[in-house]
Amino acid sequence: MSKNKVLNYINGEWQPSATADYIDVVNPATQENLGRTPLSSAKEVDDAVQAAAAALVEWRQTPSTDRIQYLFKLKNLLEENFEELARTITMECGKTLGESRGELRRAIENVEVACGIPLMMQGHVSEDIASGIDELMIRQPVGVCAAITPFNFPSMIVFWFMPYALACGNTYIVKPSEKVPLTMKKIFQLLDQVGFPKGVVNLVNGAKEAVDAILDHPTIRGISFVGSTPIAKYVYTKGSANGKRVQAQGGAKNPIVVLPDADMEMAKQITADSAFGCAGQRCLAGSVAVTVGESQGPFTEAIMEAANSRVVGYGLDEKVQMGTVINAQSVNRIESLIQQGVDEGAKLIVDGRSASIPDYGKGSFMRPTVLENVDPAGTLAQTEIFGPVLSLIHVNTIDDAIQFVNSGQYGNMACLFTASGAAARKFRYEVNAGNIGINVGVAAPMAFFPFSGWKDSFFGVLHGQGRHAVEFFTQTKVVVERWPKEWSRKF
Repeated sequence: MSKNKVLNYINGEWQPSATADYIDVVNPATQENLGRTPLSSAKEVDDAVQAAAAALVEWRQTPSTDRIQYLFKLKNLLEENFEELARTITMECGKTLGESRGELRRAIENVEVACGIPLMMQGHVSEDIASGIDELMIRQPVGVCAAITPFNFPSMIVFWFMPYALACGNTYIVKPSEKVPLTMKKIFQLLDQVGFPKGVVNLVNGAKEAVDAILDHPTIRGISFVGSTPIAKYVYTKGSANGKRVQAQGGAKNPIVVLPDADMEMAKQITADSAFGCAGQRCLAGSVAVTVGESQGPFTEAIMEAANSRVVGYGLDEKVQMGTVINAQSVNRIESLIQQGVDEGAKLIVDGRSASIPDYGKGSFMRPTVLENVDPAGTLAQTEIFGPVLSLIHVNTIDDAIQFVNSGQYGNMACLFTASGAAARKFRYEVNAGNIGINVGVAAPMAFFPFSGWKDSFFGVLHGQGRHAVEFFTQTKVVVERWPKEWSRKF
């Protein structure tokens, strides 16, 4: 299996890449070599674009009611292959099987929502804007679009975008993370079974050369990206400069504020799930817990217990609560940031470094880590760690907490635990973040709401999912019509 080379899927056919450059796909828990990813060239991106452009002519003319029939078939195939896909996610990404199932369920929800395109894509009509003149607005597809997706959610993030693009009449190219290509390979095997017309959906594996080719290609009209803030800025800047519409989701530093009146048992459990779920490798991971007033002592004691008791191991084991980070380089980076926080004066109260997991000694494991007395202006409190690390900061009032939340460069998510409706309203009204959770630790929007993000967590105007996705993947055309009555006498 270690010799398996991942293929590209272009114009309805599986094709080996012409490149000589490959990287290994490694199971982060066992270090087993699962396959090899090609770093495809710009020429191969162009092949996919040309196929998509050729397919666009007939696909956009296909009635939306017919286009969604392919999505209905895809939904059923995803359900039939649910467990196999979830296991693949765990094997190449390292998260637990439960987390993989949750990710895949969110992917399927987006397919279901996109099946409502005949209604969601409707335009507007106004009769008699002047005597005998009508005006209407219709939505038409943008054209050839592409997604550039990260390693931490090998299935779900593509589905924030692709189902809507296809349902709206666009053709599509996916460039998955070169670290985790196997899930998307299996999904494209299902897309092949669905029977989309050749060229409508395409898969190109690769790294920076493929990304730059997508950003530069004149035929690609829309680009969706999720990743770190520096790369999101790069994708947005370069893509926009080339005249494309771009939605680029960046990094995050998500705060969780705990008031004294909060249910501490609930706050502990939900915060632990937020901070340590997916080993902290998600853009909605709780990263900083801000205790207010008298909540400091009870919450600190509770979260220490939750961190120490979390079961870490190979994600395919149903008893495991936290899997690996993606690779050894990530372990080293995360542990370095933890040490930097200690050097800045933080106290390490749960140390998850140098984790040793029986039978998986070579795996990229960490255990949950908690630091208190973290400097609000220090590196640890401001940097996206992307690992199972929770920083504790204490303030005196909710106003102090909101001030801290709004002082950061990111604005992806902020959560509050409280029993007070007034405090909850104040928080959701004043906090500068795109996704707000009240007594919720991961404020992940359902598929019929946009996945919002503010400040350096998002670059663009329209987000993924729901009506935002429909608007992103369509362009409006306004038509003003006059049909004089005397013309009707000719017929």
